[in-house]
Amino acid sequence: MIGVTVSRRSGWRVFPLMALAIWLAGGRALRWQAGFRNVDLDAVHGVVIGGGDDIAPTLYGGELRLGVRLDPARDELESGVLRGAFERRLPILGICRGSQMLNIVLGGTLHQDAYQVYDSRQIRTILPRKKVEIGADTLLARSAKAQCLYVNALHSQAVDRLGEGLQVAARDDGGMVQAIERMSDPFALGVQWHPEHLIYRRAHRRLFRSLVAAAKAGRGKDAQVAAAEKEAREAAEPLWGGAE
Repeated sequence: MIGVTVSRRSGWRVFPLMALAIWLAGGRALRWQAGFRNVDLDAVHGVVIGGGDDIAPTLYGGELRLGVRLDPARDELESGVLRGAFERRLPILGICRGSQMLNIVLGGTLHQDAYQVYDSRQIRTILPRKKVEIGADTLLARSAKAQCLYVNALHSQAVDRLGEGLQVAARDDGGMVQAIERMSDPFALGVQWHPEHLIYRRAHRRLFRSLVAAAKAGRGKDAQVAAAEKEAREAAEPLWGGAE
């Protein structure tokens, strides 16, 4: 069972995609959003922190800006879910804002307007039109079985200073961080894009498979990262050397 946080504005259309991706990976999804259902971390074996509105900069020492759409109730919900997940050693997949929240909870910071910092091509689309390069010795590379991916992009914020225990797993052509991860248990992977919109591509489905493999291992008190990597090694359809 995987708990999934979603926006109050868009959860009705995003959660079914998340649930399908998790089901295809061998799990079941439980929807969490502010004001919708009480969060019970003891009822799940893993967590997905979904995408949506920008995160309040006050959470990481930034300054409030005009014209930015925030959701303080969701910030509180998700920061609490992440802290509780780490306390219980539950595996985590962070998606877009979820990746950013993962970084913040572990003490990191964000660029509020990342495209003013990096010379990255600014694309806003749910289609896989942006290329990201994946670090060779990373959990993401082994999970996705790829050295680069074509992804979608809906974000304006991005990781600045890394949180404790995290490493960069992927960047775009302008150097902007596109994925972060932990290399030790509990499993935690954050991607700047939205793989739930790309489940028709194998590499993106594999991210959910890695999470579910880690969740099954964690339920049995086994090593999570090792289980995710074992699942990736044994999966069919290798893609090494190419992009998807």
